[in-house]
Amino acid sequence: MSGRVLAVCVSGADLLPLPGKRPNRSGIDKKPVEGRVAVGELGLDGDVQVNRKHHGGEGQAVYAYAQDDADWWAAELDRELPPGRFGENLRTTGLDLRNAVIGEQWQAGTARFEVTAWRTPCANFARFWGVPDLVKRFAAHGATGAYLRVLQTGDVGAGDAVTVVSRPDHGITVETAFRIVMTEKARLPELTPILPFLAEKDRPVLAAKIERVAARA
Repeated sequence: MSGRVLAVCVSGADLLPLPGKRPNRSGIDKKPVEGRVAVGELGLDGDVQVNRKHHGGEGQAVYAYAQDDADWWAAELDRELPPGRFGENLRTTGLDLRNAVIGEQWQAGTARFEVTAWRTPCANFARFWGVPDLVKRFAAHGATGAYLRVLQTGDVGAGDAVTVVSRPDHGITVETAFRIVMTEKARLPELTPILPFLAEKDRPVLAAKIERVAARA
């Protein structure tokens, strides 16, 4: 299975101000950049990750969002949603990110990535778009995009092929995991196989939730 990178986006110095909040800025406002972009272990060159408690770090180094899903939202909200408007680093085409398997690996440019998790919508996202009920609507729709770990540093650019080079046997997709965590918590033990692929900061959190549900069974 393969797709293509439509755009590579970084926040640079264009940080979204968040009056009255701490931290008081966000790197969600990303813009496409031209040429090759270096991919480091913790993300793309020039991309700023302000609050690594919730975004960024080794297991959320890069965020990808699919053009098909962006098109759905553009029609739903009757507005243009060019690359970067989801806070994504990679706008892709030809890849079904809703059905990407947690732990599958991608080759894009000279870098290799691993799908680690879904994106949980937050209030900053709603403020960025000016849509007060966006968190609820985004969660209900379920097209969250995918967080990626960098397995091999390199570089990536618009037009690069994205090839799925391996996929775990457990078959748990980004959307399935997201829906279980958000609304079907009795099924949490089913997510045990994805624990090794999650960001290091997220593994103990989900493991504890799984343990509590299993103990009540």
